[in-house]
Order: sequence, then structure tokens, then C-alpha cells
Amino acid sequence: MRRAIVFTKNDMPSLRPDLFKQADMEQLFSPARASHAPRFLLLYGSLRERSYSKLLTLEAARLLQAMGAETRVFDPHGLPLPDEVPDTHPKVQELRELALWAEGMVWTSPERHGAMTGIMKAQIDWIPLSVGAVRPTQGKTLAVMEVSGGSQSFNAVNQMRILGRWMRMLTIPNQSSVAKAFLEFDEAGRMKPSSYYDRVVDVMEELMKFTLLTRDVAPYLVDRYSERKESAEELAKRVNQRSI
Repeated sequence: MRRAIVFTKNDMPSLRPDLFKQADMEQLFSPARASHAPRFLLLYGSLRERSYSKLLTLEAARLLQAMGAETRVFDPHGLPLPDEVPDTHPKVQELRELALWAEGMVWTSPERHGAMTGIMKAQIDWIPLSVGAVRPTQGKTLAVMEVSGGSQSFNAVNQMRILGRWMRMLTIPNQSSVAKAFLEFDEAGRMKPSSYYDRVVDVMEELMKFTLLTRDVAPYLVDRYSERKESAEELAKRVNQRSI
């Protein structure tokens, strides 16, 4: 039987041992637990008067509130295209403040031409990866859903998963895709009982659980070796620079 090869930090010349950390069980499993209701921002990707992505978003908000969460639904009406106006625009500021406030998000888009809508993408594009030293989305949870006018598809949710990863979010495994959405809502705009509705309940339950599980340890979960190294190198440059 071959013996296992044992490596140590001394075998890794490219590693900064002073910045390399093993998982800290105390920080992972025994953090101070927040007692406030989990906070969720919900975005939808249509401006139509009878928007099925909005109706699905409102159903999600109702479910989250029933589970004890606090929700905010952003209205994309009046949000300019990215880079069309300065980021001081009131709608941009509203969106960014909500992104900072939230501990988790729900993104719901129609599928149009095999993709998420431009309205959905514009909202995500207005949320910066960083504001000074703060990253508005890093470590926060995310659930993705879509509505289709025809057969069931997953193009929009797959694209939003990519964006969620790019925004450094913890995108939950479950998702919802509602086919022929015009058949799934009644005249009052409420979602009818169906397997599609049951899946939405599943997704919101999972989002709630993942948020409660991770929100207090999110800063530790996304703490990275490369960023610790970069910060240490920048500090060394400031400390060691010569006075002029």
C-alpha cells in the first residue's frame, strides 16, 4: 500500500504563510447571531402594465414576508440606461441604497429572445461591484426566477446565475421557471395553485434558510487570500514609502 504524501506550507514557495489561513470553526459556527428580520430586495425585468415577472415577484415577496422577512420591491420605471446619466440620479441612488440594505435578493426576468431582458440587466449593471471599501452584493444570497410566454426555458435563470457569481453572491441551488405565464395568474394578478407555484414556495423557503445560515458569517465566507495579500502589499508600500 502506497503511503500518502504529506505536504506542508514549506512545500509551497509561492504562498505567503503569514496570510494563509485554515478554516476557523469558531467564526463559521459560533458568530453573534442577528435577531432582526432578514432583508430582501426583489427586482423584476419588465415595464408592461400587466407584467408577469412583477406578479411573480410580488408572490415571492408575500411568501418571504409570511416567513418573517422584510422585503422591498424595486420599481424599474424611470431607471435610466447604465452610463446614460451620472450615478447621482435619484432612481440609481434608490437602487444602490436598497442593494446595501438587503441581505439577500430575488431576481425575476422574462425571457426575451432567449435571454433576460435589458431592463433586468440594466438594474444589475447599475449596482456596482464596490463602493469605496464596501461591496454591495458580496456574500449576500440570491434566488433567480424567470417567466416565459411559451414552453419552459432556463436561459434567463442561467444567465442571472452567471451574473450572481460575478457579483460575488451566494446563489441558492433551487430556481423557478414559469412557462406560459399568462395562464398562471388570475385576473387579480394572483398566482394560481400549480406545480409552478409550489416551486416558487420551495425557492423562497430555500432562500430564507440560506440567508439565515450565512448572513452572520458572510464577511468571513468571502474573506480571500488574494485580497489579504493585496491589502498587505498596499499597506507595506504606504508604510515604506520615502517622505518627499
